[in-house]
Amino acid sequence: MDKTAKPPYRADQIGSLIRPEHLLEARKDHADGRMPDAQLRRVEDECIRDIVKRQEDLGLHAITDGEFRRHMFHTDFLAQIGGIESRPGEFKHRFKGGNQPDDDDFVPMVFHVAGKLRHDRDITVDDFKFLKSATRRTPKITIPAPTFVYGRARLDQITKTAYTDLEEFFEDLGRVYRAELAALGRAGCTYVQLDETNLPILCDAELAAAVKERGDDPAKLAELHTRALNDAVADRPRDLAVVVHFCRGNYRGGWVAEGGYDPIAERVFGTLDVDGFMLEYDDQRSGDFKPLRYIPKGKTAVLGLVTTKRPALESADAIKKRIDEASRYLPLDQLGLSPQCGFSSGAVEGGNSMTPDQQWAKLRLVASVARDVWGTTQR
Repeated sequence: MDKTAKPPYRADQIGSLIRPEHLLEARKDHADGRMPDAQLRRVEDECIRDIVKRQEDLGLHAITDGEFRRHMFHTDFLAQIGGIESRPGEFKHRFKGGNQPDDDDFVPMVFHVAGKLRHDRDITVDDFKFLKSATRRTPKITIPAPTFVYGRARLDQITKTAYTDLEEFFEDLGRVYRAELAALGRAGCTYVQLDETNLPILCDAELAAAVKERGDDPAKLAELHTRALNDAVADRPRDLAVVVHFCRGNYRGGWVAEGGYDPIAERVFGTLDVDGFMLEYDDQRSGDFKPLRYIPKGKTAVLGLVTTKRPALESADAIKKRIDEASRYLPLDQLGLSPQCGFSSGAVEGGNSMTPDQQWAKLRLVASVARDVWGTTQR
């Protein structure tokens, strides 16, 4: 296990990796009732051991299980929170860009708060323990941010059925996350990433306008989401590093939100009690680096300069030039490098628009550039 540096690292990653074909086939057999739970678990174990070795061979120190045990990066976790019922959504979700075909039937799940929120069981601990047993580096666990529960549930259901008091709702929500982080800490986990999608929506002028149209105030929502995140990580184990990944949506190379971090940067970067920020910066969708000036000393901005949306491999020199540009607003010592998002946020064939070899080439580039810029892939 890594003991020499605290994450986030100079070369880091977001988490999800492209599933191999035999894992996708095994998941389908399991869903169709042709493969028992234990056999699927063995297939997952085998695939995870393989990608752990691939990550270590590249020189990465933040090692993930590729989210190979999940159907989607967020649904499997949220559905296991006591009081939440996941139900089919009512409409197809269209992503901008990417290669989502016209006949794609992807309909996001909707999470209903049907009862008091409870931490009935440790949700990610068993997965962490296996990952820890498979690597000599730092196992990184990814968890959907608590804002998903507020943002993806029906707000009227939260306030009129399970909870008449929204304050009580947020108190219980924070308690659930703190219990999960405490359980991970007891198991030896030292690195957790919270995937946050609601705050980036407020960076998109079109989506922020839609927020206003439904009667919400984007500024108040930013404050509410920040508070929920801080409440979730309060009193976390001292040696547990937490980062927040600001995700603009990731499905078959497409996205949901666009726009720079300016509308939320001062409020969010300055007040979130986390160790680092994983920031999408792979193209013009994310704006410029000026908002980095609001990140306090002692916190790291991991720049997602290598895209997972397109297969073409970036130029190392171009990536170094952009890191140099970012260092005008935040010292180089507070920066790191990663892909902009995961390579496959759900168990869909092929994930984003690239092959596994192209995926590994991009992660190799991240590690190589980090060595050139900082002299290490750690810190």
